[in-house]
Amino acid sequence: MPSGSVKLQSIKKLGQENHSYEITDEEPAGPYMTMTTSKEDTGQCDKEQPAIRVGFFQLFRFSTCNEVLMMVLGSICAVLHGSAQPLMLLVFGLLTDTFIEYDIELNELSDERKECVNNTIHWKENYTDTMNQSHLGSMSCGVLDIEYEMTKFAFYYVGIGAAVFILGYFQISLWVTAAAKQIQLIRKIYFSKVMRMEIGWFDCTSVGELNTRMSDDINKINDAIADQVAIFMQRFTTFVCGFCIGFVKGWKLTLVIVAASPLIGIGAGLMALFVAKLTGMELQAYAKAGAIADEVLSSIRTVAAFGGEKKEVQRYDKNLISAQRWGIRKGLIMGFFTGYMWLIIFLCYGLAFWYGSSLVIDTDEYSAGTLLQVFFGVLIAAMNLGQASPCLEAFAAGRGAATIIFETIEREPEIDCLSEAGYKLDRVNGDLEFHNVTFHYPSRPEVKILDKLSVFVKSGETTAFVGPSGAGKSTAVQLIQRFYDPKEGMVTLDGHDIRGLNIQWLRSLIGIVEQEPVLFATTIAENIRYGRPGVSMDDIVTATKEANAYNFIMDLPQKFDTLVGEGGGQMSGGQKQRIAIARALVRNPRILLLDMATSALDNESEAMVQEALDKVRLGRTTISIAHRLSTIKNADVIVGFEHGKAVERGKHSELLDRKGVYFTLVTLQSQGDKALNEKARQMAENKEDAPEKLSLSRAGSYRASMRASIRQRARSQLSNLIPESSVPIVGELGPRAYAVSQADKSKNAIEEEDEEDPVEPAPVARILKYNLPEWPYMLFGSLGAAVNGGVNPVYSLLFSQILATFSVTDTVAQRKEIDSICLFFVMVGVVSFFTQMLQGYAFSKSGELLTRRLRRLGFHAMLGQEIGWFDDHKNSPGALTTRLATDASQVQGISGEALNNIRTIAGLGKERNFVDTYNAQLDVPYQAALKKANVYGGCYGFAQCVVFLTNSASYRFGGYLVSQEGLHFSLVFRVISAIVTSGTALGRASSYTPDYAKAKISAARFFQLLDRVPKISVYSDKGDQWESFQGNIEFIDCKFTYPTRPDIQVLNGLNVAVKTGQTLAFVGSSGCGKSTSVQLLERFYDPDKGRVLIDGRDSTLVNVPFLRSKIGIVSQEPILFDCSILENIKYGDNSRDISMDEVISAAKKSQLHDFVMSLPEKYDTNVGAQGSQLSRGQKQRIAIARAIIRDPKILLLDEATSALDTESEKTVQAALDKAREGRTCIVIAHRLSTIQNSDIIAVMSRGYVIEKGTHDHLMALKGAYYKLVTTGAPIS
Repeated sequence: MPSGSVKLQSIKKLGQENHSYEITDEEPAGPYMTMTTSKEDTGQCDKEQPAIRVGFFQLFRFSTCNEVLMMVLGSICAVLHGSAQPLMLLVFGLLTDTFIEYDIELNELSDERKECVNNTIHWKENYTDTMNQSHLGSMSCGVLDIEYEMTKFAFYYVGIGAAVFILGYFQISLWVTAAAKQIQLIRKIYFSKVMRMEIGWFDCTSVGELNTRMSDDINKINDAIADQVAIFMQRFTTFVCGFCIGFVKGWKLTLVIVAASPLIGIGAGLMALFVAKLTGMELQAYAKAGAIADEVLSSIRTVAAFGGEKKEVQRYDKNLISAQRWGIRKGLIMGFFTGYMWLIIFLCYGLAFWYGSSLVIDTDEYSAGTLLQVFFGVLIAAMNLGQASPCLEAFAAGRGAATIIFETIEREPEIDCLSEAGYKLDRVNGDLEFHNVTFHYPSRPEVKILDKLSVFVKSGETTAFVGPSGAGKSTAVQLIQRFYDPKEGMVTLDGHDIRGLNIQWLRSLIGIVEQEPVLFATTIAENIRYGRPGVSMDDIVTATKEANAYNFIMDLPQKFDTLVGEGGGQMSGGQKQRIAIARALVRNPRILLLDMATSALDNESEAMVQEALDKVRLGRTTISIAHRLSTIKNADVIVGFEHGKAVERGKHSELLDRKGVYFTLVTLQSQGDKALNEKARQMAENKEDAPEKLSLSRAGSYRASMRASIRQRARSQLSNLIPESSVPIVGELGPRAYAVSQADKSKNAIEEEDEEDPVEPAPVARILKYNLPEWPYMLFGSLGAAVNGGVNPVYSLLFSQILATFSVTDTVAQRKEIDSICLFFVMVGVVSFFTQMLQGYAFSKSGELLTRRLRRLGFHAMLGQEIGWFDDHKNSPGALTTRLATDASQVQGISGEALNNIRTIAGLGKERNFVDTYNAQLDVPYQAALKKANVYGGCYGFAQCVVFLTNSASYRFGGYLVSQEGLHFSLVFRVISAIVTSGTALGRASSYTPDYAKAKISAARFFQLLDRVPKISVYSDKGDQWESFQGNIEFIDCKFTYPTRPDIQVLNGLNVAVKTGQTLAFVGSSGCGKSTSVQLLERFYDPDKGRVLIDGRDSTLVNVPFLRSKIGIVSQEPILFDCSILENIKYGDNSRDISMDEVISAAKKSQLHDFVMSLPEKYDTNVGAQGSQLSRGQKQRIAIARAIIRDPKILLLDEATSALDTESEKTVQAALDKAREGRTCIVIAHRLSTIQNSDIIAVMSRGYVIEKGTHDHLMALKGAYYKLVTTGAPIS
């Protein structure tokens, strides 16, 4: 490239200004042509940045005029409401003065020497001479009707109370309603934005994390923009008005008090700051633990097979510990600052009353009522400022949560699948070309996948991509679909750079059939309809006929309305594949991409599907990635890939002459098949086409690309073969969680039966029992809490005492009493400081320890359940992870569905559909929120006005008692303030009751899980264990149905035996029960009838961990964990510490060592979520090393080499042959070349063995096996 670079932005439609090209004069920094101006390099998935990057007012950026109006009105109500309490103080001051005046009059008249004459107090006649009467002249008497005065004040209170009720209602309901509307919009926008993100973004973002964001984080934003704002405004107004009253009524005292108040402000500010920071840290740790739980639950079969349960619980616990640490620190800090604030407040009390009393008594500047107005004005102001601080915490949490959500919303996807920009060509020829394309995955920028790849694919021709796994074949296909854009170079369609084309239009031209098709949890018809919206039933039928799927669909009870289960879990591999082909065909695509489309099928289905594909290829540009010669030979052009480059192209014969990559692959493959072909050929009376039909050898480069962050949730150890049965399966059988999108609920009657069972709330005693180890913390915490609870009543006692002193007439006694009360205030403050701190620390410590203990126990209990439990859709990984954290929310389910299969959705251009479905789901929570707004508003208004009404009644009655019953007025204040403070405390406690009830229900659900006794227990020590484990296995008349689908018989009386050191091979078309028998041996399930004998002992009596420790498994679709290669290999034996030498030797045996050493980080290389950073062959070899390190007596190979190209397959096969020596081995295969030298070959159909024997014996029988070998005919 020259020194100036051209940057292709995006192409606008006609008539718009075209800013598509941005010309720069400096050297190009990296990519020379890219569609994006995004500055961020997706390669670095995590960058250290401050946790909160959203301003408070930015939280409201999605509000419309309506909402703004509601918020303004709500704010006005909040402000008026806030001024009510200071207003009440004015009334209160007058009321106090009235009482004191009345009391002084009573005191004066209680002196027998005085009397009331003409409303003035006089000395009685006979004392006039002796006493100086100067000070009596002005004292009035008999004017004050205390009851009348109190009635007047009572009406003031009632009036204020009524206003408060109305204002409180509107303030809350308007804000909550406005927030509900904004939140609904944020959810819609966020979800649709996530659906628009390019695939590379998903490589860097885990699905579990997105689900958390959609539920928890958006709820936090809601908390920050709803009622909390109104309450904050109300309290802030009270703060301002309180100070105003203070300054107007008595500025001297106000200044004295204010001098101390910055101390409170500083405390509140620091507390909010620390809490926000610590909460962020705690949430991060919990999110990490959640991701681990999700990964483990999704791979439960692998965990069970390798006995990793305890190890996983520890790994989970490790992250909980750090969350706990942050939580405890948060509690301590909150306790410290709360105590500090109470200390300052009580010191202020002492100071204010001491100084204020001198202003009342010594200088006569204030009346006692004024003193109270000033003091309470400032006090209420300060208290409300303090109470406003929890709101600040909610705002901080909301801003923190909004940071990532808004950044996602703002982030321009590098490849925007919903963008309207870009050309749509009038006619499409279908010529595809790669020009010098270089590419690496965003999540692994250091590994080059394509290296200056140049390939031309001619329109209307079939081009086959061949080459070893990891050579970049699947990646090239993904660039055609624009899942990713190349870092350098370009891909063109008919000479146009595809980055300039409209992306939805481009994808609508492409039909793709993958090795592991993703189906959605809905009906077969709907799945096919995803290919093209609005397609008629006739077209669907035609497509299924072309894809050879029609017959098996019509055999199902519900035909096209059969639900396929999540990820297609209810269908066998071949059935899923054919549905996917029908889905691709219904699009009538110009370009057909076949990525190993037939590799997961048995011979019979493969022949049918291949024939279907050959039909539909005509006239279309087709790219086929495959390893089977039968698939490739007919291609018009074959392109050989190696190390991300196209190293050769030509026809079959030309390439054989070239003796390059293709020649090597072919030779290796045909040598492997030669012996088998020879025999078959002789027996098939020299049929011409035998060799071609018999190139049964299968290999397949795993799409290194099918990045796991987006793969089906529960991709399980035993891949798509698990839910096998005689009848193709309709319901929820399989390893995969069975989820039904809400939209289908109405159609799905099964759903209603097993809705959540209602749970009885758990007894508190049992919850506390789990907290027992923390009893010292609980004890001290409760002690602290009790003392803190006593502060309010003590305060009301002191307060009434001070009032009483104002009516004492002896000044010396008065002064002394006041000083001692002020001193008492100081003591209460100091005690309060320590007890608050004690309470904060002790309760957070015991609470966090309990949370961690319960989460760990819950996770431990989950991992201890039998596999059948996980088959139930209520226990899908998503639901369980949420259950560990909170209780599952409806909306979360559907968002997780869509996000997991983002790749397929993108390929089908179906993002909009999922966004619409999601939006429809949002209506229910939105309606609920509106209802809540009114109820909550009413309750809030009532709660706020109750205080005014009680005061009104109490003072009126108090006036009566003082006047009629001679009660001292200070007692009226003492009783009222004690009752009001206790009442508000009770109110505050009762506001915890919903949480408390919720906690009891959650706990009950939790205990249900803990109490559930698994049918097959992993943690128990019971069961036989013996020294000389041989590995003799016998299935005797085993019958079995999957627990979630009791109506479908999977095994129908299986009888087969294998002795120590022998190899037993199961053969049969998909869905005949091969993998199920392996699962019975592992004791993932137990047979319904019949027995599985191991060394002559019934498997149900054998200790589960002991049995599994003797079995090693290598499956077709190995699950790796998101950690290093080293840790993944060590996972093979979790019962001991494994040395590095052992790991290396296992890696060498599985032909893995050299590859690992070529990586930058060698054995410490992270494999990505579910091994997504590795090619399929590499994953497979890690899985073999993992099985070898276990040194098992029994080896289970489930299609173990089908994922490999021929070259790796030879080496891996050699490794497996070596690993088999001296071990009992069970192989499940569709490919006959791998099993012909097995000791026993058992041919299965419909759940039982139809014939068994050695290869020669079965060929001589000329039965099903013979037919299968020679013609690929149906077995049954």
